[in-house]
Amino acid sequence: MAADISRPDPTAPGATVGVPEKPTIDGLEEKWVARWATEDTYAFDRAAALDPATTREQVYSIDTPPPTASGSLHVGHVFSYTHTDFIARYQRMRGKHVFYPMGWDDNGLPTERRVQNYYGVRCDPSLPYDPSFEPPAKPDKNQLPISRRNFVELCMRLTEADEAEFEKLWRRVGLSVDWSNVYRTISETSRATAQRMFLKNLARGEAYAQEAPTLWDVTFRTAVAQAELEDRERPGAYHRISFAGPAGPVFIETTRPELLPACVALVAHPDDARYQPLFGKTVRTPLFDVEVPVVAHRLAEPDKGSGIAMICTFGDLNDVTWWRELQLPTRAIVGWDGRLLPDPPADVPAHPYDELAGKTVFSAQQRIVELLRESGDLEGDPKPITHPVKFFEKGERPLEIVTTRQWYIRNGGRDADLREALVARGREIQWVPEHMRHRYDNWVEGLNGDWLISRQRFFGVPFPVWYRLDAEGEPDYSAPILAPEESLPVDPSSDVPAGFTEDQRGEPGGFMADPDVMDTWATSSLSPQVSSGWDTDPELFARVFPMDQRPQAHDIIRTWLFSTVVRAHYEHGTVPWTHATISGFVVDPDRKKMSKSKGNATTPIDVLERYGTDAVRWRAAGARPGADSPFDETQMKVGRRLAMKILNVGKFVLGLGATASSTVDQVTEPIDLGLLTALGRVVDEATAAMEAYNYTRALEVSETFFWSFCDDYVELVKSRAYGTGPAAASAQAALAVALAVQLRLFAPVLPFVTEEVWSWWQTGSVHRAAWPVSGELPGQGDPAVLTATAAALAGVRKAKSDAKVSMRADVETATVSAPAAQVPLIEAGRADLVDAGRISMLAVEPGEGELTVDVVLAEVPET
Repeated sequence: MAADISRPDPTAPGATVGVPEKPTIDGLEEKWVARWATEDTYAFDRAAALDPATTREQVYSIDTPPPTASGSLHVGHVFSYTHTDFIARYQRMRGKHVFYPMGWDDNGLPTERRVQNYYGVRCDPSLPYDPSFEPPAKPDKNQLPISRRNFVELCMRLTEADEAEFEKLWRRVGLSVDWSNVYRTISETSRATAQRMFLKNLARGEAYAQEAPTLWDVTFRTAVAQAELEDRERPGAYHRISFAGPAGPVFIETTRPELLPACVALVAHPDDARYQPLFGKTVRTPLFDVEVPVVAHRLAEPDKGSGIAMICTFGDLNDVTWWRELQLPTRAIVGWDGRLLPDPPADVPAHPYDELAGKTVFSAQQRIVELLRESGDLEGDPKPITHPVKFFEKGERPLEIVTTRQWYIRNGGRDADLREALVARGREIQWVPEHMRHRYDNWVEGLNGDWLISRQRFFGVPFPVWYRLDAEGEPDYSAPILAPEESLPVDPSSDVPAGFTEDQRGEPGGFMADPDVMDTWATSSLSPQVSSGWDTDPELFARVFPMDQRPQAHDIIRTWLFSTVVRAHYEHGTVPWTHATISGFVVDPDRKKMSKSKGNATTPIDVLERYGTDAVRWRAAGARPGADSPFDETQMKVGRRLAMKILNVGKFVLGLGATASSTVDQVTEPIDLGLLTALGRVVDEATAAMEAYNYTRALEVSETFFWSFCDDYVELVKSRAYGTGPAAASAQAALAVALAVQLRLFAPVLPFVTEEVWSWWQTGSVHRAAWPVSGELPGQGDPAVLTATAAALAGVRKAKSDAKVSMRADVETATVSAPAAQVPLIEAGRADLVDAGRISMLAVEPGEGELTVDVVLAEVPET
């Protein structure tokens, strides 16, 4: 009768010293994060990577997304950054020198808003710098005005604190980043890189400045690029208004009657028979009695409203197109603050404009509707509608269009040849998943203007440009003064151009600084160049660029990904990376994207502490590339169970006699050979999946095999493994080899438990060990031996379970009836089946249909 071996005997031959009595996943993060930092486990070996004997294929470089350092991260961030880490760890185990930096996106509007709210201050560039300034101990809702330099210093202070917390979290998540290679988008190096690239773009004619209608956020008082827009459904109303025509009233329908003083024409479709008699003639505006022409244009919609619309400067993007193509005059009435300007356009009467001046567009609309009612020019009541209105993605009020001077980079929005070249660049990139390329194509092909890169903010990379002032103090924009490259980075608001002195700033005959800063995408689009030392470390740059991977979410393909392609296309004539791996969103149970602003984001540290990092990473691996994934904390329990099982089975297997010195040459028994042959096939499938960036599939096949290994193989061979002789040595060697291979398969996803178990019996880090290959496993075994024998053991267990007896209960006889092809397979595993099932007499015979097991339990002596 088989011995009771439900618990390994620590005194048995081959028992491993150093295995804890009670393994636990608690505390593993603190232990291994500290050890990895001390031992530089993930440091990029620059000398080896740059060695002439090292090929480019032996280096793997990642353009890690720099998170915005202005707030907190949520579980969605943890998932997407973990996906990148899976690949980084895999490539490192494949023997590559992994260049895996981390960046922080410090500058931009989110940081300014956070600083304003956190410290209770606001920037006023007219104020002088106060070197002794400290923010209020208790922020007041009436924000304290401070100088731009003081404001920037507070931005730097707060982002440094935020970034320290971010790094602590990312280490806890187990990101195998080289923490000696961290950059900030507002650092001196980053500013110099961004300014140098801008000057090169400008010299080649790829960047230019222009005064033109600009989408404008009236709250933040800054220009907004096309990529930062979003449509939001908002209530509105159509107002039917009469213009005085040559043969009677002409009715238009508009949602923005407040723009009547800005009206420069009426427009209808050239094929609209109703209005063809009016083309080339004029009408007069209600209330203001200004003469405006009636024009024809293909964008006019005959079936919308009355079919004729007023063109105002500017109500929407169609107005801009009409104004530009029809060469119409400009009558601007909306200011940067979203209020109507104090004075009307030159040819618009002061009255009744004086009743609108200074009002918000909402208040101005209310008043002008009242005036139209009084004059009889409003027909009927306004018709309520819901329609899409353009917003800045971070804004809370509808955008206006105002005329401003801005910097642009050409991106194909007005150049068909350039647009086609950028679409072609997209085809040079390997997209994961492939269908995400269509989002890129659709964005590029739908562009209608160049990339607006200037912002009217304070904390950002300033344009390295000054302008001479003429005798009247007006700037000469035609001949900008550019900072020499060797002087970069510069801040024109405090630095002085060559040939001038500080006391000439703002004075007639002197100079002025360009007042704007670069859009955050204009600097983060250079993340590959900044992180890899384009202008500071040419040797490194030559070895890691173009980079191998750009990981990011699908919602910023139009911004970060596209803008990075544009910059690399211009400067290097290539794509910035070979692969773009696109992650989906983590969504709440209602399938809504997790967002701090929506209040449905889960704080990662709480989840990490409740379930352990490996459990969270396991769940992240279940989110396939490009697919949105619902967040459900109960799933973390499954990942925690797997992590615990790896610890426990590692302890159990090592207690059975497996050692680091065991080799496949010692494996001789059919069931052991079958196990390792099956494992070799798993290695091949997992490797192919990881090469295709399909970490989800790699985990699935590894985990399925692991549970079979625990539930079937270990139970079958543990009795033999405790014995002596060649058969025992075969089991011990198979267990050791299988454990070592599986720990390496799991290592990219579950770094903490795999490192822990590895440390019990192996030297070095599992994360520096070689990724397994099927060639290190025997291929002559038949996995069906294990499968068939395990099925027979499952039948014995089921019989015991049905009889409600212990799995350790003895079996007097067991008869296995199996398809003829399975009989020799079960016979090959007979000895292990007998021991594992505690069977006294076993008969295996061919039968019809599926495998069945008849069991007669031994009588239990009465006590």
